[in-house]
Amino acid sequence: MRKSTEKPLYANVIMAGFGGQGLMFIGKLLAYSSMKDGKNVTWIPSYGPEMRGGTANCTVVISDEEVGSPVITLPQAVLVMNNPSLETFEPRLQPGGILFLDSSLITRQVARKDIEVISIPADDIATEVGQKRAANMVMLGAYIARTKVVPKERVLEGLKEFFAKKNELLDANRKAFQKGMEYVMEANNLSKQK
Repeated sequence: MRKSTEKPLYANVIMAGFGGQGLMFIGKLLAYSSMKDGKNVTWIPSYGPEMRGGTANCTVVISDEEVGSPVITLPQAVLVMNNPSLETFEPRLQPGGILFLDSSLITRQVARKDIEVISIPADDIATEVGQKRAANMVMLGAYIARTKVVPKERVLEGLKEFFAKKNELLDANRKAFQKGMEYVMEANNLSKQK
């Protein structure tokens, strides 16, 4: 429970990559889990013209108070899973913001020095847990571990509801989420680019 002297929670993130990578799913899961945790949320999807294989991104805003606008001009965090998304959203991240990137797929270096960069080999980790398509959950795990914007238990509850009749998918996605959290929590993994 938040103390009355604490600043109210306000968090926002843009999640971006190719259509078919599951970014809309993790955005919805984050919004739903936050709502179940008593927060006010918005989730806005944006698709490129091609859908699967084209560009896709979503914006999630989470707040203890009413959300004034779902539009984010300078996000606090950006989660990217391909080079075009890095090109588009790296410049938009606010100074001091956090950039999460899938180092399995992104081939270029981050140019900015005024942001925190968390590189995570999400595709490789997802393959290790036996479900390559769960790289999105690895990325969400990394985001939750670093920001603690919503308790991991709420995300796992939401995941269970989303995959109520698909136990094998539930297990793989749960493992991928946990591995993403563990990767970020390991010593010396969090570092700001100098």
